[in-house]
Amino acid sequence: MIVIPNLTAVAIGAVVFVLLAAGAALLFVGLRARRQALQVIHDNRALQAMLRTSSSLAMVVRGDGRVDMPPSLADWFGLTVQPTSLAALHQGDAGLTADDAAMLEHDVSIAQKSGRPFDRAMRPQGSPRSLTLRGTRAPSELGQGVIVVWVHDATETSGEIERLRGVNARMRDAYDALTGLIEAAPMPMWYRGADMRLAMVNFAYVEAVEGRDAADVIARGLELIEGSDRGGPLAGATAARSHGRPSEQVLPATIDGERRTLRVIDVPLPTGGVAGFAVDIEDLEQARSGAKRFADAQREMLDRLSAGVAQFGPDRALVFFNQPFRRMFAMRAEWLADRPEFDRVLERMREANRLPEVRDFPGWKAERRGWFIGAEGPTEENWHLPGGLHIRVVAQSLPEGGLLLVFEDRTEQVQLASARDTLLRVRTATFDNLFEALGVFAADGRLQLWNNRFRALWDVDEEFLSGHPRVDAFAERVASKLASPGRASLIPDLVRSAIADRQQRGGRIALADGRHFEFGAVPLPDGNALFTLLDITDSRRAEQALRERANALEAADKVKTQFVANMSYELKTPLTSISGFAEMLHGGYAGALPDQAGSYVEAILDSVERLALLIDDVLDLTRGDEGAEIERGDVDLGVVVRSAAKAVQPAIKRHHIDFAIEVGRSVGRVQGDAKRLREVVEHLLRHAMAALPQGGRILLHADGTATRARIIVSDDGPGLDPDSLARAFDRFAEPNLQPGGERALGLGLPLARQFVEAHGGTVQLVSEQGQGTLVTVELPRR
Repeated sequence: MIVIPNLTAVAIGAVVFVLLAAGAALLFVGLRARRQALQVIHDNRALQAMLRTSSSLAMVVRGDGRVDMPPSLADWFGLTVQPTSLAALHQGDAGLTADDAAMLEHDVSIAQKSGRPFDRAMRPQGSPRSLTLRGTRAPSELGQGVIVVWVHDATETSGEIERLRGVNARMRDAYDALTGLIEAAPMPMWYRGADMRLAMVNFAYVEAVEGRDAADVIARGLELIEGSDRGGPLAGATAARSHGRPSEQVLPATIDGERRTLRVIDVPLPTGGVAGFAVDIEDLEQARSGAKRFADAQREMLDRLSAGVAQFGPDRALVFFNQPFRRMFAMRAEWLADRPEFDRVLERMREANRLPEVRDFPGWKAERRGWFIGAEGPTEENWHLPGGLHIRVVAQSLPEGGLLLVFEDRTEQVQLASARDTLLRVRTATFDNLFEALGVFAADGRLQLWNNRFRALWDVDEEFLSGHPRVDAFAERVASKLASPGRASLIPDLVRSAIADRQQRGGRIALADGRHFEFGAVPLPDGNALFTLLDITDSRRAEQALRERANALEAADKVKTQFVANMSYELKTPLTSISGFAEMLHGGYAGALPDQAGSYVEAILDSVERLALLIDDVLDLTRGDEGAEIERGDVDLGVVVRSAAKAVQPAIKRHHIDFAIEVGRSVGRVQGDAKRLREVVEHLLRHAMAALPQGGRILLHADGTATRARIIVSDDGPGLDPDSLARAFDRFAEPNLQPGGERALGLGLPLARQFVEAHGGTVQLVSEQGQGTLVTVELPRR
């Protein structure tokens, strides 16, 4: 009974022991698995951190086309949505382009089928990155048909490649430019290799040695310079390479059949070769000769200037002077030819009293020595010398050292400037005190100058004028001073016309206070405009009064003319009766008359005829301009002259006057009024016989040229005194005979001149006391 319980306990203990042993084993395994899991997690985090900082990320493409990639890689592709397939790498304007996505699918498909890796460079849309994709088949542990695509960020590498490509292009361009420059250089240039043989020549070298091309020259080894190695072209190249510095030689050469002298320069290069070029120094010598001739011509020109010129060399010795300098400072040419120093020249000037008076002459002289090192351009001074001389001094330091001095005598200019200043002051005083109001407007329309009357006339503030207002603002300001404010616009119009069109215009304007002004805008030579205003109030009043008086006189003259005309007609009626009865008596109708009575009747007929002529003349004069009116027609002047002579023939016979008529065939025809022309000849003939005594002589002569006809009436009467001659054509001269039997001054000559001038002709009267009178009438053909 006791044994059975013990066995049970042993069995239970054994079971418990086994369970404890199994638990301990499980605990050990769990702890070890935990340590391994923590290590895996740590390794995984480290790998993820490395992947995040790596420039390459992996994308897994499975056999069924699914794609696994980290979010950062999707960001590289510029995608905001995680792609699940290769086609999803193209998402509109983001990710790969459609073409790139299709090419990537094709590469992955080939890699899955053949296991061939691929490489491709792509730039996603909207992303600044440049990506390089490398795809390979994944290990079998990842599954069948899995492709791992490593994506590398090659942005910096691409930038560096582009930069190096740009540098390479620039270097290539620089090399091409340098090669082109060498090839286009006008001087022969070449390059020798380490063996001192020609390796490159330019076109100028080929032309100089008369080769076909550069390859031909190099192949034949044609040297530009003649001579042996010791004294030839290789000597300079060898010396340059041996000493490591450029070598220079002057050697002869024959180019284009001419003997030339060349300066040959050989320059050693780090490559062991030697580069060289040759300069034709004969052209340089010619240039130097030309420069020398130019300098000589320049000095000759300076010697002809009116200004004094002196040049000092770098050693401050006088190297050149012209004759005006010697005369201006009273220096002997022999002394100047010894090249005196600058200080000695100044001292000699002081001795000749040709320097300004200064207290500290040594200090003043030391300051002038500073002209030799002046670097800020020329220095100018004005010297006021004793005796009223003014000299302008210009000192210019020379680039090669030395000093150039120019002395200009400005005494006359200073005197002229002083006279000009005096003239300006006089003009200003005159301008301010003129009776006219004056204002000067500049080319921009602003008021520049004005006198006192201008300001007083417009009654504006001096402050306003001092602001130089524009002409528009000025016109607006003074508009209220005008009787018609709207006429203020005339001021800017006239000023602009004078400034822009250079036209002078004027007019009259009335002010609100009743004054009247005559204004004008005058263009000035300097482009400005002068605006003037003259007070014509008094003259306008006088003009108005004169106009009223003239109207009254004109009315009175019309009344007088009408009265004279009426009286003339009234006088003609009884005069006709007197003439008729006198002719009847003279004709014997009332019986025979005694001889004395017959002479009385003849005197009555002469007086009646003269009175009738005077009445006709008075009528012509009272008509004024109407009396000068003519009817144009073709007139035979010879017929007119003879007709006029026939009309006065009875009166001439009664006075027993010798009358001669000469009518040439050249008198011809004229355009005019035959009646008026006949009256002209009659007036001249009656004027000639008016004071002739019995037995006197009258000559009527008529001729002409192709352009003019001429009528001459001359007599041998007593002639006219100077006073009567001066009033011969005065229609108001005293008529009839004057005491002592002198020539009468009637209305005939004034009327004759009036009619002749109406025909466009001229009348000339020549008379001398005791010699007679000559009247010449010239009439134009047309």
